[in-house]
Amino acid sequence: MSIALKQVFNKDKTFRPKRKFEPGTQRFKLHKRAQASLNSGVDLKAAVQLPSGEDQNDWVAVHVVDFFNRINLIYGTICEFCTERTCPVMSGGPKYEYWWQDDLKYKKPTALPAPQYMNLLMDWIEVQINNEDIFPTSVGVPFPKNFLQICKKILCRLFRVFVHVYIHHFDRIILMGAEAHVNTCYKHFYYFVTELNLIDRKELEPLKEMTTRMCH
Repeated sequence: MSIALKQVFNKDKTFRPKRKFEPGTQRFKLHKRAQASLNSGVDLKAAVQLPSGEDQNDWVAVHVVDFFNRINLIYGTICEFCTERTCPVMSGGPKYEYWWQDDLKYKKPTALPAPQYMNLLMDWIEVQINNEDIFPTSVGVPFPKNFLQICKKILCRLFRVFVHVYIHHFDRIILMGAEAHVNTCYKHFYYFVTELNLIDRKELEPLKEMTTRMCH
């Protein structure tokens, strides 16, 4: 990564603290393996395939946490330009609008300004991935039966961050010289969720044209 990009994607800009894996655990090894594949310049489509003999839940857990860290970093670079004035609704162009619901404060889908939606989204995901009952870190502790369903919801919501950033703030990403970095992160995410069928195709519609150009 260039010095300019390192300045853009520095730790002070991170929207949330990074969740890390404990050294010595199977998930840490999988995380390192996935990172090594990416750093070696391997084909992204090949990099997302479940390694032979590995548990799918472990593979998904590693990627969900990694994507959360990366996407939260991407949003962190443009969040000062995503305000209630510039983005009064959480949208992806004129055709798509996302309403927030969390079964806590917002029991019904509620229209919110994009920055408020993003804050709630990142808070909600952080709670999920730090919950030992959902993302167990101790060896031998099983994943819950609904683990994949929870991950599908997390990934679906993370995809909406891409939608908003690409459609409403990509000019800023280009000005920062971060276009290639963001595109690579998006392609990695897209290949992963489609390889393992973790997002409904209908949810992917807002970026369909761009994805076709970039990933096919």
